[in-house]
Parts: sequence; C-alpha cells; structure tokens
Amino acid sequence: MTESPSAGTDISANPVMVRYGELFLKSEPVRHHFIGMLLRNIRHALTANGLSACFETPRGRILIFGEEPARIADIVARVFGVIDVSICVITGKEVEALSAAAADLASAHLSPGKSFAVRAKRQQKIGLTSQVLGEQVGSAVYDRIPGLRVDLKTPDYEIFVEVRDFGGLVYDSRIPAPGGLPLGTQGHVLVLLSSGIDSPVASWLAMKRGCEVTHLHLDAGRWAGTDVLAAATENHRKLSCWCPGEDVRMIVVQNEALFDEMQRLRIQPRYRCVICKRFMHRVAAGIMQADGQQALVTGENLGQVASQTLANLSVISEAVTVPVLRPLITYDKEETITLARRIGTFDTHPGDLACRAVPKMPSTAASLVEIQECEQKLDMDTLIKNACGNPLVITARDGRIRE
Repeated sequence: MTESPSAGTDISANPVMVRYGELFLKSEPVRHHFIGMLLRNIRHALTANGLSACFETPRGRILIFGEEPARIADIVARVFGVIDVSICVITGKEVEALSAAAADLASAHLSPGKSFAVRAKRQQKIGLTSQVLGEQVGSAVYDRIPGLRVDLKTPDYEIFVEVRDFGGLVYDSRIPAPGGLPLGTQGHVLVLLSSGIDSPVASWLAMKRGCEVTHLHLDAGRWAGTDVLAAATENHRKLSCWCPGEDVRMIVVQNEALFDEMQRLRIQPRYRCVICKRFMHRVAAGIMQADGQQALVTGENLGQVASQTLANLSVISEAVTVPVLRPLITYDKEETITLARRIGTFDTHPGDLACRAVPKMPSTAASLVEIQECEQKLDMDTLIKNACGNPLVITARDGRIRE
C-alpha cells in the first residue's frame, strides 16, 4: 500500500474516495491487516463486475482510479467496512487550486438564489485553519455565481474540501455505505435463514461485523406456506448483493418429517415451537461440524413470539454447545423493519408464509425435562441425521442465483 498517489497514477482522473471509520481505531498491525482485507474485498468486487482499477492509500482514505467512477462508487458503497464514498477532483494544496475546482463543481449545480456551504478539513493542522479555508473557497464560489446564499445548517448544496499531504480533494456528494468491519475479518458463521423479516437482517448484521456467512434453511414441506421456500431463496439472493463478487451458499434441508412425527406421536402441540427451534439448532451444529463455521446466527428477538421468551430461549440454547449469536435480541419490530427496508429484504407482498404447525397456545416457559422427554420419543438423532442426509445447495452472487 502506498501513502500518496504514485508516479504512475493519472491524478487528472476523478478517483473514488473511500472512507473507513472503525478500522482507523485499531492498533497498527491490526489496522494494516484490516485495510488489506478491505482492499482485497473492493478489488474482488470490482473485478467480478468487469472493472479494473488501481488503488492509493493515503492516511485514512482509499483512492480508487478507474475508467467508470460512477459504477465503481455504486459497487464500493455495498462493501462492508466502508462508511461512504465520493467521486473527487484531485488538486494542488493551494487555496487557488481548491477554489477553482470547487467553483467548477458548484457551477453545474447552483444558480443565483440557492444556498450552499463549504465543509473544509485539513490533514495537518498547519497553515490556514479549516474555517478560514472554507471561507476563502466559499468566496471563490460566490464570485463565480453571484446571488448565492450561505447556509451552514441546511444548504441546498454542499462542497467538501480536504487538504492532504499529497494535495487537495474536492467533491460534492457522499454516498453512504454500510460501515462495520471488512467481510472475512471475523471468520465464518452459519445463519438460520427463513422467509421472514428478522433472519435476513440478522445475517446482514453479522456480515457488517466482518463475518462471512452461509445460510441454512429448513424446509417444512406441506407444513409450510406455499411461498416459504421461494421467499427464503429471495432473501438469500438479495443478501448476496452485499457481498459483491463473492459466492454465498444456502443449504436447504428438510424438516417435514419432524412435524409428521410430532403429530403421529401426539406430542403436546404447545411444545412444537421449542422442539422445532432445538431441532434447527442441532441440525445447524451438525452442519457446522462438517463445514467449519465458528458460530450460529439466528434472528431471534427477546419476547417477540412465544418461543423467544427468556425461559424458552434458555431451553433452546441448551440443545447445542456451539456459540449462538442473536444480533436482533434487543431490537423492536419497527427497528428491524426499517433496517430490512434499507438492505432490500423487506417485501410488502410476501405471499403465503404460514407455518401450519404453530399451535393456538404455544408454551411461553417450556420445561427442559419435558422437552427432553418428548425428544426421546421422537428419536431426534435419527430425524436430524435424515434431515442432513441429502441437502440442496443454492448459490447466489451479486443478486443472482447461480445455476
């Protein structure tokens, strides 16, 4: 990684500037590793989309030089670890050069009567203060377009100016990105993915914290609504958009036989949900042992449904010894829906997603002893072995299901 645009870089081009936040707080060796992973992920994403680029890494920033900056910015804005991206103009450090570039940008967007603001920042605290720099650049913009108004709180248009060691950067937009940690820095997890709202958000949050994901969906067959598998696959497809250039797998196993057995053996209906969740966790643990994931992620939320009371979550967790992560444990439903809309997994017309095994009065505090007695009648080990015996694997990349 280089600290400034190198001799071979065409700085006359408009680079895409990448900001990262949390990475900058790490110790030097960890920061170096994480930025290297971030660069790898960005490069992989661009290559998978047929784009070539070169990179420069001045302190606290990544500059990407390529022929299609708008496409580059759009792709990089879906890379975890990135806070936001901007298409920039590179200038000299001199106020005159910064002012000319800012006035050129503003001329394409402003007209007399509109308001604007200049946000200035300096890497080194020498020379003009940020406030004075902003004032001088703002004066140059006003001279180019008389009749403008300065509004530092809610302007119609903003111009950003940065003075760095290698020169100046001028830009007028900041495209938000997911932030978090680069994908792959925190290992690999298995996510229980359903057709609903919560589990896709939990998967996204795990990815945001640097985890590579494999999805696991349990298909309840005739006990599930007619659109459940299709909706789960659609969630899987949409989530792959957030791992640009990467293959994301969804393992589909059958759990129809579990409900058939519970009905045949007349297991008390109020225990079905807890038994089902324990079954899912145990199937997941078996897959993790063979596949190498380090933790299980679920979309469970405290108190949202009967199986998610603290008492029932304790009984469910007892079924496995693998780490179980619940990113949504304290979210209310509106918070989850807001995030689902943002990441693109919320569907206003999802179809028939019913679970036909849910009892009218599920237990909110199941007894572990009674649950274990039910599982002995059900021969859970055989059911789990059969469920895992012939899985279907669905692979998605960049929002497309791969054949």
